[in-house]
Amino acid sequence: MAHGHHHHPSPLLTDLNRAFMLGLVLNIIFVVVEAGAGFYINSLSLLSDAGHNLSDVVSLGLAMLAFKLVKIKPTQKFTYGYQKSTILVALINAVILLLAIGSIGLEAYQRFQNPEAVPGKTVALVAGIGIFINAGTAMLFYKDKDKDLNVKGAYLHMAADALVSVGVVISGLVMFYTNWFWLDSIISFVIIIVIFFSTWNLLKETIRLSLDAVPENVDYQKVLQAMEEVPGVNCVYHIHIWALSTTRNALTAHVLLEPGTVPPEIRKIKEEIRLRLSYLNLEHVTLETDLIKHENEKPDGIC
Repeated sequence: MAHGHHHHPSPLLTDLNRAFMLGLVLNIIFVVVEAGAGFYINSLSLLSDAGHNLSDVVSLGLAMLAFKLVKIKPTQKFTYGYQKSTILVALINAVILLLAIGSIGLEAYQRFQNPEAVPGKTVALVAGIGIFINAGTAMLFYKDKDKDLNVKGAYLHMAADALVSVGVVISGLVMFYTNWFWLDSIISFVIIIVIFFSTWNLLKETIRLSLDAVPENVDYQKVLQAMEEVPGVNCVYHIHIWALSTTRNALTAHVLLEPGTVPPEIRKIKEEIRLRLSYLNLEHVTLETDLIKHENEKPDGIC
């Protein structure tokens, strides 16, 4: 049995700590300001947006916790360490956002039935601050958004928040000039739609990874082809591919070798397979080799 893996934390995780910390501080301050203003002027759109931003603060905090757990060394009871916690956190984040949709929707419906006067200029001013906070936070994660599911979730949430803030600014200005106070509830419904579409794909992928499905960034057929094209390999079977975390993937497989393959060649074949798989987003590779004793003779039921 050969193992191609290591347990050192990814540089990505270390680099992102600062981004998460800055994002947390900025968004906590804005949530306090926006919620305070929303309560003071009785604006549902500001309170809804503050609630959405609060869920993002929780998401950022949980993602930071997951990255710290990843660095904990494996033990005899947790032989993979706590890498899977990053997937669990991404799933929790998606669920939190979907729960937020329900609470915002109920309040928006009730408020739409009985619109209340709202100072539109104040709504626009507070939401305008949110555009800069959310867009700035999103940019902190832009370059790493395709490297990790939690980072992608953070980027999508912040980018969506920036767009929502633009909508709130527009509605605030319209209310100021027209007194169409029902727009306060309409913008809350828009926020719900944005949250849903920015969260749905994240939810589906985290559920898939929780069930040990093949990660989206791994192509099963390309993996099989890359392994079977290595000289000396007859065929590959019993392949299992799953996510160790939101950044690392694993594979186990049986490799059937050609007749006459000797131990030094077996070692080189394994090294070549691991090298090829490293380019296909597979960092933790475990291989078991079997040898065909005679030409045209294979174990029953494989390949």
